Amino acid sequence: MEIEYDDNNNFKLKIILIGESGVGKTNLINIIQDKDFCQNELSTPNCSFIMKEMNIEGFNFNVYLWDTIGQEKLKAQTKIFFKNSKIVILVYDITNKKSFTELENWHKQVKESLGDNIVLGVLGNKKDLFLQEDVKEEEAEEYAKSIGAKWGLTSAKTERPSFVTYMEDLIKIYIEKAKIKDKDKQIEETEKKGNIKLNSENIEPKKKKKCC
Repeated sequence: MEIEYDDNNNFKLKIILIGESGVGKTNLINIIQDKDFCQNELSTPNCSFIMKEMNIEGFNFNVYLWDTIGQEKLKAQTKIFFKNSKIVILVYDITNKKSFTELENWHKQVKESLGDNIVLGVLGNKKDLFLQEDVKEEEAEEYAKSIGAKWGLTSAKTERPSFVTYMEDLIKIYIEKAKIKDKDKQIEETEKKGNIKLNSENIEPKKKKKCC
């Protein structure tokens, strides 16, 4: 699995959330930004992202978390934003069976665009509405297993830490698959392959990035 770095030699990791409109992708991303939960979440008109610095198992990552368009008519456009993704999270609403059955179509698009050399997640959102559950946990877990994905359950409204933990677990899987062990050695090996040219002697101080 290819490893990317930003201009300051930090690990660069693109994660995308995909799924039907209304499953709560934007609210999940709001968790990462420590924003308030929005009860009447509007459909995302365009794909957008936020950047979050995360330290996982001693490695510093600049995580770019993308919120993708969920409307059926715009699925083809979403493919453009799959490029360079290392982790893909398929999100469904536990109270909406159609949002779950449509995951297979989203998964097909992921395979067509990225192949199998990625980390996959299947995440059920709106756990707080368990009394309205329309997708059984066993069914979702079995589907995730069938496509080699890590299954999870969360609520953007009431269980904010669980999504952060889930994302950290996926990054740990990426670390293992990408065989990230020693950063300096990793950079040296990448330079030898000619993929990028880095000058570790002229690394500028890390600059905080803002997202609009």
